Amino acid sequence: MRVHEKYSTLPAEDRSVHIINICAIEDLGCLPSEGTLLNSLSVNPDAKCKYGLYFRDGKRKVDYILVYHHKRPSGSRPLARRVQHHDATPGTRSAGRDQPLPGKGSPVDGGSPEPPTDHHEDDKHFRREEYEGNLLEAGLELERDEDTKIPGVGFVKIHAPWGVLCREAEFLKLKMPTRKMYHISETRGLLKTLSSVLQKITDPIQPRVPEHRPQTTKRLSYPFSREKQPLFDLADKDSFFDSKTRSTIVYEILKRTTCTKAKYSMGQGEGRKKDSALLTKRRKCGKYGITSLLANGVYSAAYPLHDGDYEGDSVEFNDRKLLYEEWASYRVFYKYQPIDLVRKYFGEKIGLYFAWLGAYTQMLIPASLVGIIVFLYGCATMEENIPSMEMCDQRHNITMCPLCDRTCSYWKMSSACATARASHLFDNPATVFFSVFMALWAATFMEHWKRKQMRLNYHWDLTGFEEEEEAVKDHPRAEYEARVLQKSLRKEATHKETDKVKLTWKDRFPAYFTNLVSIIFMIAVTFAIVLGVIIYRISTAAALAMNSSPSVRSNIRVTVTATAVIINLVVIILLDEVYGCIARWLTKIEVPKTEKSFEDRLIFKAFLLKFVNSYTPIFYVAFFKGRFVGRPGDYVYIFHSFRMEECAPGGCLMELCIQLSIIMLGKQLIQNNLFEIGIPKMKKFIRYLKLRRRRAPDHEEHVKKQQQRYEVDYNLEPFAGLTPEYMEMIIQFGFVTLFVASFPLAPLFALLNNIIEIRLDAKKFVTELRRPVAVRAKDIGIWYNILSGIGKLAVIINAFVISFTSDFIPRLVYLYMYSQNGTMHGFVNHTLSSFNVSDFQNGTAPNDPLDLGYEVQICRYKDYREPPWSEHKYDVSKDFWAVLAARLAFVIVFQNLVMFMSDFVDWVIPDIPKDISQQIHKEKVLMVELFMREEQGKQQLLDTWMEKDCQKEASCNNHMAMAGPGAPGPDYRGDAL
Repeated sequence: MRVHEKYSTLPAEDRSVHIINICAIEDLGCLPSEGTLLNSLSVNPDAKCKYGLYFRDGKRKVDYILVYHHKRPSGSRPLARRVQHHDATPGTRSAGRDQPLPGKGSPVDGGSPEPPTDHHEDDKHFRREEYEGNLLEAGLELERDEDTKIPGVGFVKIHAPWGVLCREAEFLKLKMPTRKMYHISETRGLLKTLSSVLQKITDPIQPRVPEHRPQTTKRLSYPFSREKQPLFDLADKDSFFDSKTRSTIVYEILKRTTCTKAKYSMGQGEGRKKDSALLTKRRKCGKYGITSLLANGVYSAAYPLHDGDYEGDSVEFNDRKLLYEEWASYRVFYKYQPIDLVRKYFGEKIGLYFAWLGAYTQMLIPASLVGIIVFLYGCATMEENIPSMEMCDQRHNITMCPLCDRTCSYWKMSSACATARASHLFDNPATVFFSVFMALWAATFMEHWKRKQMRLNYHWDLTGFEEEEEAVKDHPRAEYEARVLQKSLRKEATHKETDKVKLTWKDRFPAYFTNLVSIIFMIAVTFAIVLGVIIYRISTAAALAMNSSPSVRSNIRVTVTATAVIINLVVIILLDEVYGCIARWLTKIEVPKTEKSFEDRLIFKAFLLKFVNSYTPIFYVAFFKGRFVGRPGDYVYIFHSFRMEECAPGGCLMELCIQLSIIMLGKQLIQNNLFEIGIPKMKKFIRYLKLRRRRAPDHEEHVKKQQQRYEVDYNLEPFAGLTPEYMEMIIQFGFVTLFVASFPLAPLFALLNNIIEIRLDAKKFVTELRRPVAVRAKDIGIWYNILSGIGKLAVIINAFVISFTSDFIPRLVYLYMYSQNGTMHGFVNHTLSSFNVSDFQNGTAPNDPLDLGYEVQICRYKDYREPPWSEHKYDVSKDFWAVLAARLAFVIVFQNLVMFMSDFVDWVIPDIPKDISQQIHKEKVLMVELFMREEQGKQQLLDTWMEKDCQKEASCNNHMAMAGPGAPGPDYRGDAL
């Protein structure tokens, strides 16, 4: 825009002060036009302007906010002004910059004398001036506000006029709705009836938002083009580009617009010359976009505005308020999510996350039902389980060998009756069926999500999105540009060629080496902590056995297990936070070139560390505990002092269930819920205290002011990305699938957690976070590959859990090879070996051998070994090899069978729904027809013009023939074709 002529004739120093009177500017069309300057006293800003959603003229909407810190000289009066940039000529703009601004040391309005110069702040000020000038040249309109309720903080409001929106939409190839509408193909016959019935049944749980209603028509979309504007529905230009799209366009301009000024010092003599030379070099090769300016502290924040408040009866209706009422409230936990409205407000990337979370939660419902049935089957058959009945039978009088050296005594197997009965709840034939079911469930879920994702791509006009995605991937990060700048300066100092400077693997080798060493070290720390917990379990069990009464000794195993798992849980939660920070730091020192590369590397490191941290204790109980114990008289020791742990007579599956349930539920309750609620509120309270302390001297001055929208949003928590949200759900997905054979109720607890998690995340996005920049995406990225990998790993792990951790295979082997009457009677005795107490090593026998009231000569232990009266006493028996062969055979058969069934499900279910593929094809045909009609119209118009031209030419020839030679012809210079 241009400044009014009367105003442009003012001196520069008057112009810098009187610019505060700009309050009404002409709304721009596709190209900037001449504006008019009106006195601020003649303008009454409306409510839209009052709350900071619009410029002071009340017409131009604020699309983006830049925030910076400024210092006020002590004793100077506050800046009672709002400075608005104008599209002046370069000379005028430069002259305006050279004038001292009020409150910056100039004696305007009784200000104090100029304070000592802060060169660092001056450098930031110069960079902001140049950057904002470049934004003006890019077509954006700016308005500054330093008179806020937050002392020392200034805001730059940015508005993108219609011409800029059109230009950038064409550059970004944004698909926008055209005038052409078409009917969406509907199902017919029985499917239509079923769909109608289902719609009526689910109507009470549908959100009451317009975007969620079933649509029968859809507008044809096409990448925006200024040349083809008549194709698009431009009836309402104000709403053609919604707030999400406008902020995305402005953010792309902010990233693309550069500032070449760099930090320098105002030294004297030779130092100043060197600084000047360095500045010249940096100006040649250094370009700083908004990401670099934020990283260097030139601006402290940059964000789009929320649509308005979300609470209160007097609040104007907006999408944020609608989301709060129909999505971010616990009262609507039973309703579907308004995914289309979420996408409209937050963008496709966040919309896809919540769509994925909703699909995952829905798929947990059948898994939870089957898990409950399996658990109830275990409860119903508990009294019929022969092995647990034999263990609980006092008449068998089976004496077991001590669980530790010296302090532990012999014990009766019947004392482990409760553990044996409880283990049957999770160690029964239905568990095998449930493992197969969950493997197929995981494959079905992945296929369901692919189809859901494709359906969303169609409805959100994301088909054919790859080109823009590649362009976004190539945009360099601020840190990468800074490293390239440093490298180019070093090359210039050594007089080397500086063309096409980039970071090579040699530049990154120290970072790669640091990454490798750090990751190995952190994994070793996790293993060391697990080893420490193992030593705690062994030593605690020995101490309790020595100083406890007989009634307490029977519960030693459960007590030690529960306390050790709680220790594991606390360590896992603490290390999760530490590993997340370390993974981010390791990724930063690698200096990835693009945001996409940075995100993928961060996800890989964080997932690797958190996976090891969360599952290492569970892997130990499932596959290592009780495997390398040795035997009585020849036990295996840790550090020559601590004897390795043994599994209970009923196996380690019950202990694995306790470990998995406590860690899973604890992480969900503490880390996923309490932390997500408590930490943001704590940060908000700390920001409030800091703001109150900073605001104290000026409190009386600002107490009567209404906070603007951008001030309220500035106090919200910055958006930190979706990685933490995805990570906690991926870890939960691992708990649900990897060890589900030991805990069939895991899907149920995951379902209950996710119902809360959806509303918790929704409330956080709507009320606690600044509005993130909308990012277009057509899939969930690397997370899909991680999910697929976990699904395949789950098949292998469940096969080993059933085969080696549970007693399912030994029972089958006994039933079909050793049972005399075809029942499980005698199974417990078959799995126990005998040991002669006279063969104990010196110093390992119990101190009180008569604790049971009688002398023990033979004790039993769980293993397949030869008896002491055998020729090869204590060697592994043939039964051991038979059971081992059966276990390995089961792993191979189970793994291949389930993998085949999963691949079959993947093959049977098409990735793209048939109706969506038909609609995409229909859109292509309609688009071709639309362009054909447009070309035909152009051709008809051209033919009409050509026909008129030929008629004029024929008339001219006839006139000349009648007038004879030399006669002047008619003048057609005024005609235009």
